[in-house]
Amino acid sequence: MIGVTILGATGSIGTSTLDVLSRNADKFNIVALTANSNIEKLFEQCKQFQPMYAVVVNAEAADKLKARLESVLPDIQVLSGVENLDYVASLNEADYVVAAIVGAAGLSSSLAAAKAGKRILLANKETLVMSGQLFMDEVNKNKATLLPVDSEHNAIYQCLQSFNGSQGLSDEVRKIYLTASGGPFRKLDLKLLDSVTPDQACAHPNWSMGRKISVDSATMMNKGLELIEACWLFSADVDDVQITIHPQSIIHSMVEFIDGSVMAQLGQPDMRTPIAYALAWPERIESGVQSLDLFSMSSLEFEKPDHARFPCIKLAENAMRQGGIMPVVLNAANEVAVQAFLDNEIAFMAISSVVENVLAQTTYHEVNDIKTAVNADSDARMLASDIIKSMATRLAGNKNHA
Repeated sequence: MIGVTILGATGSIGTSTLDVLSRNADKFNIVALTANSNIEKLFEQCKQFQPMYAVVVNAEAADKLKARLESVLPDIQVLSGVENLDYVASLNEADYVVAAIVGAAGLSSSLAAAKAGKRILLANKETLVMSGQLFMDEVNKNKATLLPVDSEHNAIYQCLQSFNGSQGLSDEVRKIYLTASGGPFRKLDLKLLDSVTPDQACAHPNWSMGRKISVDSATMMNKGLELIEACWLFSADVDDVQITIHPQSIIHSMVEFIDGSVMAQLGQPDMRTPIAYALAWPERIESGVQSLDLFSMSSLEFEKPDHARFPCIKLAENAMRQGGIMPVVLNAANEVAVQAFLDNEIAFMAISSVVENVLAQTTYHEVNDIKTAVNADSDARMLASDIIKSMATRLAGNKNHA
């Protein structure tokens, strides 16, 4: 039995992973499940899968979970705190670690899994955005196996594997096409973008995701972050990767070779497919995903993204070209700006403005250790918060004058 730790078990990736594992219960054993504070869902997961450990970052919520489990499953060890995410990511019993904690909060535990030489199913793009070189160095030094779970990077991985058994780019590769749905505002009049609501931004046309990542999809910052991630995963330059809007979300990404061949990975827009691939590689297992009905597809469309509509793409490209702390700053500022939008503190198009201003006010330096990345993240968050407060003050002043 293969032992699996799921970091972020109550999120969409975590629940999809558990669904795949439940269909292959003869192959996998759940070692640990973690959550930030959602103990209701984690309690139900513990009852069904009976892990050795349950970790809740919030200490008060962990105490509540422990009290509930003591009467039904007293053998499950309930732990709390961020440090215990690192602990369960490094357990000897855990062969595979699913890194599915959203945002910068997942960085430390992903690094812990790399240092422990695990097979890492990476769904936390911020790990590579914040500490790309450091993380890849740990993966290589400790002979960890890194398999991307993001549907686009998983598709690229599959295309490259089928070509030469390698995940890295070679001289035979001409271009990576990183596909994007375009989100809910792909055709919306540009004049209306500033008045869209958080609920509208979270209404993704193809995927069911959390609110933060749904907003990232609407701004296409998610593609900017995925471009940075692809550069690290596949040893690619920014110019090797072309973000391509494909609204049907049937082709999950493509690789073009120098002979003119283009290999694509197609499938239903269901995260269980890349999860199952990463769990079973180099074999394949049942995922629960329905077959793709090729005869029902009337067309497959492709568009170049409009940078006026999606300014976050250019911000991400420039941050990756600059390197050093700039991708860290990009990600941190975006997280703060997205939350401010979700809290109705700023308008939708102000998200990119906040990120641009933070980047412009940041002095470049290298990321030589994790402390540097964490400090840059913290500084960028404070600066983004200050900019958002300044925006709110100006807006209030304009209303008073009006």
